Amino acid sequence: MDGAEQISRAAGIIKQGGVVAFPTETVYGLGTNAFNEKSVARVFEVKKRPSFDPLIVHIDNENWLTELVHRIPEKAKILIDAFWPGPLSIVLPKRSKVPDIVTAGLPGVALRMPSNLVALTLIREAGVPLAAPSANPFGAISPTLASHVKEQLGEDIDMILDGGPCSVGIESTVISFLESEPVLLRAGGAELEEIQKLIGKVKVASAMEHISHSPGRCERHYSPSTPLTRLSDPKYIPTELRAGLISVAPIEKKNLPPNIVSVEILSGSGDLREAACNLFAAMRRLDSSDLEVIYSLPLSNQGLGLAINDRLSRAAVR
Repeated sequence: MDGAEQISRAAGIIKQGGVVAFPTETVYGLGTNAFNEKSVARVFEVKKRPSFDPLIVHIDNENWLTELVHRIPEKAKILIDAFWPGPLSIVLPKRSKVPDIVTAGLPGVALRMPSNLVALTLIREAGVPLAAPSANPFGAISPTLASHVKEQLGEDIDMILDGGPCSVGIESTVISFLESEPVLLRAGGAELEEIQKLIGKVKVASAMEHISHSPGRCERHYSPSTPLTRLSDPKYIPTELRAGLISVAPIEKKNLPPNIVSVEILSGSGDLREAACNLFAAMRRLDSSDLEVIYSLPLSNQGLGLAINDRLSRAAVR
C-alpha cells in the first residue's frame, strides 16, 4: 500500500470514529474527528490523559475558522498569516460546535494548521478538523517517529500513519487571545522573539498561571523513566551514579567524569533548531541505556532554547 492509499485508509478510519496516529512537523499526533465526542473521549482514554487538559484542533485551511471560533483579533490574524501552516497554535473564543470535551470545558479552543503534507492531506480527506494531542501516554516523552508511537501505544489505536521523522521535533507554541493581551501558554516550535517582532509584547504565563488552559502546562511532563536532573554548571557534574548527559553543543569527553557513560549531543554546531528536533529522540535513547540518572547541561532561553528548557524542566520534575 503506497502513501496515498495509507492516507485514504487513515481518513476512512477517522470518518468512522476511529483514532489514528499521524505525523506533523512538531511531533506525532493522536487524531480523531474533533466533532465526535465519543471518539475524542477514546483519545483521552488511550493516552490516560486527565480530562482537564484540553486538546489542540488541527485544520487544513482557514475556512474552518468561521465554524470553530467567534472572532479573530487583529494580532491573531497577523500571526496566522505569518506562521500558518506551521508550529503555532492560537487559542480563540470557541463556538458551541466545538465539543466541551475537546477544550476541557474552557471557553477557548486551540487551533493549528500543520505544515506537514501528510497531516494536511489526512485532514482534507477526513473532511473534519482533527483533535490531536501528542501520540504518547500522558506525561511521557513525545514521539517524533512512528516507531515511538508503536512502542508506547502499540495496539491501543486503530492505525499508525508513518510519515518519517518530524522536522521540528517539539510541540507547537501556544498563544492565547482570550484576554486583553496575548499570552504565551507554551513555548514551542515558533520562536517568541519572532512572534513579538510582529505583534509586540506577549505576556509569558508563569508556571502556575492558566495551568489548565493549554497542553504541556502540567508541572511534570515529557518525562523519561530514568530520573532527569538539570545542572546549573557543567563544571559540577555529580560522580556517584551511572549517568547519561544531554548537551546542546559538543563537549569534550575528556572533560567529563567517568560515570558519564552515554552522551547525547543535540547539535554538532550548537544550532537550536537542530537541537530541538533531536531532543525527544535523544531522551529516549538515554532512557533505554540502563542509566541511574540523566543530566542536562544549561542553555539560554533565546530562540528555541526557551522551548527546550521548558521540556527539560518539566521532564526533571519527580
